Amino acid sequence: MERTHKTGNMRNMRGTVDDAETRFGSGSDELIFFVNGKKVVETNADPETTLLTYLRRKLGLTGTKLGCAEGGCGACTVMLSRYQTHTQRLLHYAVNACLAPLCSLHLVAVTTVEGIGSVARKLHPVQERIAKAHGSQCGFCTPGIVMSMYALLRNNPTPKMSDMEEAFQGNLCRCTGYRPILEAYKTFTVEGGCCGGRGQGKGCCMTNGNRAEETSEEDATDATSLFNAADFTPFDPTQEVIFPPELMSLTKGQRACSLRFCGERVMWLQPHSLDEFLDLKWKHPDARVVVGNTEVGIEVKFKNMVYPVILAPAFISELSTVTHTEDGIVFGAACTLSHMGAVLRQAVETLPPRQTEVFLAVLEQLRWFAGQQIRNVAAVGGNIMTASPISDLNPVFMAAGCKLTLMDKDGSRVVHMDDSFFTGYRKTVVRPQEILSSIEIPYSKKTQFISAFKQSPRREDDISIVTAAMSVTFTAGTNLVEDLRLSYGGMAATTVMAKKTANRLLGRCWGKELLQEACSSLADEMTLDPSVPGGMVTYRRTLTLCLFYKFYLTVLQKLRQQGILVEDIPSDHLSATEIFHPETPSSVQIYQAVPKGQSQDDVVGRPTMHLSALKQATGEAVYCDDMPLFENELYLSLVTSSKAHARILSIDTSAAEHMPGVVCCVFAEDIPGSNATGTIVYDETVLASHQVTCVGHIIGAVVADTQLHAQRAAKAVKVQYKELQPVITIQEAIAAQSFFQPIRTIQKGDLEAGFKQADHILEGEMHIGGQEHFYLETNVTLAVPRGEDGEMELFVSTQSASKTQSLVAKALGVPANRVVVRVKRMGGGFGGKESRTTVLSTVVAVAANKLKRPVRCMLDRDEDMLITGGRHPFYGKYKVGFLNSGKVVALDVSYYSNAGNSTDLSLSILERALFHMENSYSVANIRGRGFMCCTNLPSNTAFRGFGGPQGMLIAENWMTDVAQSLGRSAEEVRRLNLYVEGQSTPYNQVLDQFTLDRCWDECLTRTAYQQRRAAVDLYNRDNRWTKRGLAIIPTKFGISFTAAFLNQAGALVHIYTDGSVLLTHGGTEMGQGLHTKMVQVASRVLGIPYSKIHISETSTNTVPNTSPTAASASSDLNGAAVQNACEILVKRLEPYKAKNPKGSWEDWVTEAYFDRVSLSANGFYKTPDLGYDFDSNTGRAFNYFSYGVACSEVEIDCLTGHHKNLSTTIVMDVGRSLNPAIDIGQVEGGFMQGLGLFTLEELHYSPQGILLTRGPGSYKIPAFGDIPTQLSVSLLRDAPNNKAIFASKAVGEPPLFLASSVFYAIKDAISAARAESGISGPFRLDSPASAERIRNACIDQFTKMCPPAEPGTFTPWSVQV
Repeated sequence: MERTHKTGNMRNMRGTVDDAETRFGSGSDELIFFVNGKKVVETNADPETTLLTYLRRKLGLTGTKLGCAEGGCGACTVMLSRYQTHTQRLLHYAVNACLAPLCSLHLVAVTTVEGIGSVARKLHPVQERIAKAHGSQCGFCTPGIVMSMYALLRNNPTPKMSDMEEAFQGNLCRCTGYRPILEAYKTFTVEGGCCGGRGQGKGCCMTNGNRAEETSEEDATDATSLFNAADFTPFDPTQEVIFPPELMSLTKGQRACSLRFCGERVMWLQPHSLDEFLDLKWKHPDARVVVGNTEVGIEVKFKNMVYPVILAPAFISELSTVTHTEDGIVFGAACTLSHMGAVLRQAVETLPPRQTEVFLAVLEQLRWFAGQQIRNVAAVGGNIMTASPISDLNPVFMAAGCKLTLMDKDGSRVVHMDDSFFTGYRKTVVRPQEILSSIEIPYSKKTQFISAFKQSPRREDDISIVTAAMSVTFTAGTNLVEDLRLSYGGMAATTVMAKKTANRLLGRCWGKELLQEACSSLADEMTLDPSVPGGMVTYRRTLTLCLFYKFYLTVLQKLRQQGILVEDIPSDHLSATEIFHPETPSSVQIYQAVPKGQSQDDVVGRPTMHLSALKQATGEAVYCDDMPLFENELYLSLVTSSKAHARILSIDTSAAEHMPGVVCCVFAEDIPGSNATGTIVYDETVLASHQVTCVGHIIGAVVADTQLHAQRAAKAVKVQYKELQPVITIQEAIAAQSFFQPIRTIQKGDLEAGFKQADHILEGEMHIGGQEHFYLETNVTLAVPRGEDGEMELFVSTQSASKTQSLVAKALGVPANRVVVRVKRMGGGFGGKESRTTVLSTVVAVAANKLKRPVRCMLDRDEDMLITGGRHPFYGKYKVGFLNSGKVVALDVSYYSNAGNSTDLSLSILERALFHMENSYSVANIRGRGFMCCTNLPSNTAFRGFGGPQGMLIAENWMTDVAQSLGRSAEEVRRLNLYVEGQSTPYNQVLDQFTLDRCWDECLTRTAYQQRRAAVDLYNRDNRWTKRGLAIIPTKFGISFTAAFLNQAGALVHIYTDGSVLLTHGGTEMGQGLHTKMVQVASRVLGIPYSKIHISETSTNTVPNTSPTAASASSDLNGAAVQNACEILVKRLEPYKAKNPKGSWEDWVTEAYFDRVSLSANGFYKTPDLGYDFDSNTGRAFNYFSYGVACSEVEIDCLTGHHKNLSTTIVMDVGRSLNPAIDIGQVEGGFMQGLGLFTLEELHYSPQGILLTRGPGSYKIPAFGDIPTQLSVSLLRDAPNNKAIFASKAVGEPPLFLASSVFYAIKDAISAARAESGISGPFRLDSPASAERIRNACIDQFTKMCPPAEPGTFTPWSVQV
């Protein structure tokens, strides 16, 4: 029997709803839908409530996560199902719950991750496989990925790998590096379906999937499988949850009726017929029409738009129908993009090729249009009417001359999509009372050729930089141009046609002269103001020419195929015409198996699954914001500065205080303790009182009954400023000498003598951009006052529980013993939650203290990116002296980091950059200096690698320059300069247990480096417009906190009388598997199965004074503390084991308890012999080093700057791995994060210090399609490390830098492109190597036609900070 869940909206409904009711009449209809088979009847559906908010807050289904609120990360993916009466078919599709309006769900079945399986009941195979294949680390993205895969299988139980890759285009993961997710789900596909070990010969996943090359005798202990697919529960598509029968009958029996839902500010009207729709649009000409809410949802959320009336024509069949006519296919304007794609694909398969050129061009754009979840709901009409200047589809519609039918209540008219359709930025010729009812996409003519292009920073789910569509029609049997249309997006405030150029070329022969004319004409016609929004002016202008050139070559080829006599295309130019088709990635993982004879109960060294993986895959794992609401709980939203540097003149809260649901505002005067705060130095404020020093500086907060009310009211707080001159960039800081003290120096040898000895000296510089952490779970704090003695309990997503405790206590003016901080798990951290979480936690605690009520705040993605800072941008200048052989003999390097508006951890980060300034190379005479630039940006902070990657990237840059200036191979010069055992670093630490040479040699062997180099050189000789590059890069990463006092850890172990063990230690779990490893350690020491051991959380009342979980040292430190505590307990139990050797663990525990022996122990560990002194350059900075080598091959498109990651081979020394599955996961995840840092992720700041990239729409982290096509990870065998727990090594940060092998492979490929233009020698390539930088560095005839504007003659859109 189905239960009915009847809910009502009890919220305060003052204000705008009254006006709405007078305008439209009062009252809302009942909204009926089903969630996981249960009927929900909502009597007060608010049009501004999303499905995600409703699931999490009203229904308590917290498995579906909030990652970005803009449909860009997929964490909130759910499946919707509807019964279509006209086709009598069930439709299942994945959607983003963060954008789906609750009101759009009438008669829809919603399936969430909780609805398909649970640990308690039964796991669905989709949940089980991602967990057991190690595809869930922090787990925050896992439910969304699970639901994307589930929706795919509901529609197609035997998908191909390409279907799966398409299904994941709208999902992001920041931890795993994607490989294990694909590996897990490959087992559902045609290519990788598992036979359960029944043997399908060479196609079997158990012989192919994770297997390496045939192992020789000596490698017999190499293991290559991290999971066994035969253990998976078979997938039976007939056992899926059924569509609710009651919903089926409700849908079939529904009368045509319109719906109305009335909220506080918005009225949602869902007409039942086209006539009613036209009538409503006539009455409400300014009403927004919403189908998928993929645009309006963003405008309301991020642009503060309010649309009092929304018209939702989802029920109107005429707007969703598809009609085939003589001239083409007519799509109703409400057709979704995925439906349009399916229809066009069907047409391409059945119609003659000459008719389908336009369809193929549309399909080419749809391949890379947003993610599947967006395409499933976004309507083609919405795409046109949004009138975005960078629309992917509008250029195709314009080039093809599509016809649009517009209607109002008096009739209809047909308009052509030509250069007159868009009248201005986001404006069209459509009148306010008209609607777009359909679009006709025409068949192509026999002599017509059309191509579509899109260039974006990342291929998958990305916003275009430039899009283009080009159509040419020839006089039959000739190459004479009869009609030419060139349409561009991203080159003006609207989609534009290059009419002058097109008219010039009419009647001309398609050949070299036409090409010359077209390019020079386009260069004149397609100009951009140097200050244009979006920047990249030279690149965008060059693209207009290069995309035409690609079109020109493609058409030449097609004319030749039709037998028309045209000029020959040189064979080395053909690769410019290839359309990109991703190859299915393949991978190999190699690690050393555990020694023969190791007990089955001893899981150390085995690829054990992450302890929380199953819970994460079912949505049952509890993150901070998943905790049920406390009684009387309130929600907080921050008020932040809109100026980079200013004095606060006044704050007006009157409007905010009168808004619905608002309880109070919080400002500096509400802080009972100290307003001074900071990580090491108290140089920050909890709340700004007189002055702001960055955009995003927290001034105050608004507390209200709900998140929506708090956020709306926070935006209504008015702050008046007197602006002061800001310092934004490193170059501005250098000019103003705006530095934090001290300036650090490490020097060794005789620099002057070294430069005298050198045969050559060269100088260079490089800028490395910052990086946003983009943990999928943003910062969140829940503060609960405990009502006496100033006690407060905080639930926080932080890597630093003790620092949170001390800073909250300081702000509240109470001793630390009154504040308890609890951390269950984080949805990712990466250093971003080491120190900056306290900027939120202190404010939430102050508000909870003021109101004596629980207060919660989870930052939205845009707030988190704005407020919390990221990886430090670095600028490096170097002078290097070297011999003819390539041996480096002298180096003088200066590092400048952009620290932001406070010191935070910047000094330690800069010190680590200096400690890694030589990377893995021995330089006899060396000096490194480091400067921290004090700027008006949010304070930058810790990020995986902690300054090390920046220090090493600049080292690899001068190494590349040395090789290029000598004309030698970079691999040879690097090998020549590598450290050897026993040499000492610039900070006088001797390298012992040195394994880098072994890693290097194994990497060369595994990649067959010399053959690969020869193949790359051959490819580059044969191809002019695509080039390949190859690079092999080492890393040496020091393990320890550079602040010696932090190298300590504690643990607390309780044994209960039933034999179960509760383990607590000082580290926090953020997906890196620390808790799993600690349980493995305890299991080995106690000699019991790990199923008997449980870790509940990290808290300041169990293990005090903990160091942050950072510096890759947490397994070393906490592992040794856990070992210490467990050894104490084993010693206490020894007499009982001796007395009763055949007894069980439980027997010994019981006997000890009755003998009144304590079954609880504290463990402690401190790393011995640490402590470096900068003044004397003495002392050990690090306990040991982690080593690794990576070799990567890439292919670049010299015309667009796009690159493909073809292959990467990594050899990593992790000592004796505690858990190979977790360690390989860390290597791959770190590598992919580095890939983002060095090739993709760009933070754009305006010259006024405003962050312009505030979400996944504008800031691109690597996606599924960015992983190397071939990825091999090998853990170095026989390399025990006697300085850490069970001979293991740290693994979190060291692998990240290995992604620079991709950066230097790109640089290698650019060198090959420059050689074609006769340019050789060193050149500057800043990081990241974005498509723009790659294209601009490949100097050729096209770049010369689009010279950049002179710096200083214009104000740029963004500046290099």
